Amino acid sequence: MAIQAVRGVKDILPEDMPKWHYVERIARRVLETHGYQEIRTPIFEKTALFTRGIGETTDIVEKEMYTFADKGGEMLTLRPEATAAIARAYTEHKLYFPPGVFKVYCIGPMFRYERPQAGRYRQFYQIDAEALGSSSPYIDAEIIVMLITLLHELGLEQLALHLNTLGDAQCRPLYREELRRFLGAHLSRLCPDCQGRYERNPLRILDCKNPQCQQILTTAPTVQDYLCPACRQHFETVLQLLTAVDVPYVLDARLVRGLDYYTRTTFEILAPGLGAQNAVVGGGRYDGLVEAIGGPSTPGIGFAIGMERLIALLEEKGVVFPSPQPMVFLAALGEQAQTKAFQLVCTLRRLGIAIEMEYEPKSLKSQLRRANKLGVRYTLILGEDELSSGKIVIKEMQGEGQERIDLSQVVPFLQQKLALV
Repeated sequence: MAIQAVRGVKDILPEDMPKWHYVERIARRVLETHGYQEIRTPIFEKTALFTRGIGETTDIVEKEMYTFADKGGEMLTLRPEATAAIARAYTEHKLYFPPGVFKVYCIGPMFRYERPQAGRYRQFYQIDAEALGSSSPYIDAEIIVMLITLLHELGLEQLALHLNTLGDAQCRPLYREELRRFLGAHLSRLCPDCQGRYERNPLRILDCKNPQCQQILTTAPTVQDYLCPACRQHFETVLQLLTAVDVPYVLDARLVRGLDYYTRTTFEILAPGLGAQNAVVGGGRYDGLVEAIGGPSTPGIGFAIGMERLIALLEEKGVVFPSPQPMVFLAALGEQAQTKAFQLVCTLRRLGIAIEMEYEPKSLKSQLRRANKLGVRYTLILGEDELSSGKIVIKEMQGEGQERIDLSQVVPFLQQKLALV
């Protein structure tokens, strides 16, 4: 029996790559316009990075990480998300010198053991952006506006930005105890997972998707009632800034995200058509993460976009993805012409002209059919007669015109026609 891919992962075939390149190209342009530089971290890290950074009581750490011991006995984990890895690189390389805002992005695979479903895989890809070194609400607003700009540039308009604040180390413990007091009266009705979270991390219950738990939470206290003055002012400033630049939002008191490191501003962008898991982008502030993994006290904020979900949404919205194709086809007739054609193809490719040819002898009619299928602008025809006279035929595929020119002129002719000079 033929070996197949592991359940929950998929091949990204050549026919799909134009979609991925389209998203990545626009993402790089928008992010770099906003001052973000690319960073690439390893796809596996020490397991302690994620247990300390993400939180031992999160679903990711408890259920979803791919963790293994290497041959030296060290526990390693395939990265389930990028933020902790970037924070580790920031700390290890002392990127907090000189002081200032450190803005980076990365694009690459993440790994979580989850039940495969629409737009969700065990190896999945994310676009991740992080800004470290500033606690200003202006950075919060800027990164959200950048995210909205990116989605608009990709061709998406009908999306819902959901916002919440989670408070900080000063005010969140008060809310946490009040929430635990409320949930204690309903403990027997909570799902088994939430009963386990009740003692360890009751805030995680707010993120539960179980219908009965959601029903209980409709009357639960919200963190807004327990915010300290500093957190309240921070969040109000973020909202004022978004309003000032015409970015609509929905206040969502139940939005907590799934990771322990979030503080203050947290957000998601939701889209219809992706089933129950309809969050395309999620992110927020994490002012204690760098310190939790051994670095200096450093505020930060960021987001991650799931590329599979994003591409599915773009397809649903009818976005047309540009597809690269060769500009020229060379049809050779005869063995000597085939050799000369190969030399010419190599020359043109070195000059940046995308050109294709047949590798086996075929009739002119068959080669022209392939040229049409490839969608080229010009077909060069080189037979024994043309070769002996030092000429070549250039056929314009979108019209009836064709002409014979000297072989020596084919390079400048194509450079001019294809605007490569």
